[in-house]
Amino acid sequence: MARDRRKAEDAGRTAELVALWYLRLKGYRLLAHRYKSPQGEIDLVMRKGDTTAFVEVKSRKTIDGAIAAVTPYQAKRIAAAARSFMGTDRRAAMQFCRFDIVAVTPYHLPRHIENAFYGDD
Repeated sequence: MARDRRKAEDAGRTAELVALWYLRLKGYRLLAHRYKSPQGEIDLVMRKGDTTAFVEVKSRKTIDGAIAAVTPYQAKRIAAAARSFMGTDRRAAMQFCRFDIVAVTPYHLPRHIENAFYGDD
């Protein structure tokens, strides 16, 4: 059981690095990696121009599976953590913010879905 958990964690870290570099190639700048707050964790906080993107990275066998893996409960926790981040980053609090998903699947480029979910409670 512990071996499976470790394997999944390693795959998640690898997917985060793939997503990070993919977004950097698209012109995004990293603000935070694995940002933690009491409310939750955000995989990547990225900025491009006047937009701050709170990015959830999911690695699955299919794009649809990766997107479906972001549950409404998880979206609420990410939104709560984003509010915490905006409390520490004045620029993010004053600019446009959105919630994105980067789906990482084998043998394909990552899929970046902008405005994948809303941070409403």
